Amino acid sequence: MISRIRIAFATALLAINSIVHILPLLVFALIKLLIPLTAARNSVEWILMSLAASWIGFNSFMFRFFTSTRLQVTGTIPDARDGHFLVICNHQSWVDIPVLQMLFNRQLPLLRFFLKSQLIWVPLLGLAWWALDFPFMKRYSRETLAKRPQLAGRDIEATRKACRKFRHIPVAIMNFVEGTRFSMAKHSAQQSPYNNLLKPRSGGIAFVLDAMGDSTERMVDVTIVYPHGQPSLFDLFANRVAEIRVDIRERPIPEDFRHGDYQNDTQFRQRFQQWINALWAEKDQRIEQIGASGKP
Repeated sequence: MISRIRIAFATALLAINSIVHILPLLVFALIKLLIPLTAARNSVEWILMSLAASWIGFNSFMFRFFTSTRLQVTGTIPDARDGHFLVICNHQSWVDIPVLQMLFNRQLPLLRFFLKSQLIWVPLLGLAWWALDFPFMKRYSRETLAKRPQLAGRDIEATRKACRKFRHIPVAIMNFVEGTRFSMAKHSAQQSPYNNLLKPRSGGIAFVLDAMGDSTERMVDVTIVYPHGQPSLFDLFANRVAEIRVDIRERPIPEDFRHGDYQNDTQFRQRFQQWINALWAEKDQRIEQIGASGKP
């Protein structure tokens, strides 16, 4: 009964917080569309980012004060709100997102995720993501591409279009490299060579780096471990997540990988995949260490 009350209370607070922040956010997004002057648009952009930071800030307040979850973090959280960053992370749960937002809110520029196109229809949130320039991606199955080959490459062009816009504003582009949440069923189906991770999809990172060019300053590599099992958001709301361990590392981006034709240059693609696979092998070992020792 207590868990149900906590879930209901947390859900209601989350909904109220979203309404309070998203409605004015949509108003200012409309103003930005209608204003032709660059200086005025920049001022409105600052207001939009402030509203987003405030919204995330209250959600983080709920995380800290309405749960007893112990968040154990090692590594340095960057403090650079005006740059261009690529943030990569393993993906296990929807809880990953509020954890990342809490850690990096007002430390890095607003985290922007590449979202499935269907998510634009999520009430209020879909419009908020659109207003904040989150890129929406439409993925096609192999069967669909076989029937309609003209659709091939549209996701790549959407990535490039979004990144061209990001070149002119502070941004932290978030990429869950596995492309989906980890599960043992997916791990087995992929025959993943890693103990705790799915196979990385390096194409998304390659396209982002190519589109952003030299403007991407650093890559922030995040590893999240739930020592007591993968939780759901309802587990978090119900205060059933005892501990979350996070390791943060800044990594250099090799100059050779800032520009390259991942799609058509076989040698470049192989070298890029080797780089990402090596990062993933190291991350897999790091997860083992965090889980085994209890101390990142």
